[in-house]
Amino acid sequence: MKNAQLLLLLISMLFVACKKNNTDPTPTNSDALYFPPNNATEWETKPMSALGWKQAAVDDLKKFLIDKNTKSFIILVNGRIVMEEYFNGHTQADTWAWNSAGKTLVSAATGIAQQEGLLNINNPASQYLGAGWTSEPSAKENLITVRNLLTMTSGLDESSELVIKSNLTYVADAGTRWAYANVFQKLMDVVAAASKQPYETYFNSKIKNKLGMDGFWDNGLIFKIYNSNTRSMARFGLLALNSGKWNQEQIINESFFSESIKSSQSINPSYGYLWWLNGKNSYMIPGSQTVFQGALVPSAPSDMYAAMGASDQRIYVIPSKKMVIVRMGNASDPANPSFAVSGFDNSLWLKINAVIN
Repeated sequence: MKNAQLLLLLISMLFVACKKNNTDPTPTNSDALYFPPNNATEWETKPMSALGWKQAAVDDLKKFLIDKNTKSFIILVNGRIVMEEYFNGHTQADTWAWNSAGKTLVSAATGIAQQEGLLNINNPASQYLGAGWTSEPSAKENLITVRNLLTMTSGLDESSELVIKSNLTYVADAGTRWAYANVFQKLMDVVAAASKQPYETYFNSKIKNKLGMDGFWDNGLIFKIYNSNTRSMARFGLLALNSGKWNQEQIINESFFSESIKSSQSINPSYGYLWWLNGKNSYMIPGSQTVFQGALVPSAPSDMYAAMGASDQRIYVIPSKKMVIVRMGNASDPANPSFAVSGFDNSLWLKINAVIN
């Protein structure tokens, strides 16, 4: 009996000590960043109630998503799924085109090629593409670096969506003009030439397979477009949230990724290395040379960076909230489809804020 009483006393003392030290005798890692296993459907979830979110506002968010032609929508917090919805017959297994949101995949592949010593983004693009890849005089062509392709500052004419030599004509010296253009896709050729293998082969081994993504690049009407299921898009968003690190492996060099989500030039401070950046003083949009004052998406957190594609394909990454949000679907406004930024973003974030704040 005395031994039993002594044991109970020791357990009681241990519990009190744990409480005083703000520890739990059976700690959990529910707030640690979670990565889903590769090649599996398993993915941890977290209930909204545990985050203090407003469940009553979820129906309004879902109605908005349906009304705006959404196919799928995911919110991750610390890597765990808090909300996952599919609409209009779309399923978890179905693939959908990322459109220009896939530019961020190209940025990542370029950064990896640089960290492997295969290329240098400050070198002329012609070093990898060969002389005469544009219709510019050689002196002007040689001004275009790989970094200019990453930042939309090549100075090439953006009026034609088809990237062929005859359309790659001079407008301004590289680095002096920002214009959203499909010429970024030449980065795929740069990576292929530098790595001496097809771009998709390199991408698959360095990114897709390491993250456990599904998907493929297809030849779209204008350029190669990545297609995947929604969870694969969320996996890449999670990599971005963790500054290029997946689990214990630094896939994209942290310094390069940090550069990617900072203003890459002063002309359009809301643009990094093919990532869109919120919270800056001004921004530009595709197809225009107008500079608009204010933040890209005023209703979204200022630290948000985003992959944005035509017909409102989106990956929003919000470090301050440890959050990734993915939206796939048809254009929210079919009569006025956008190439990237649209009023849809601000309207969607008003609905999201009603749930999470």
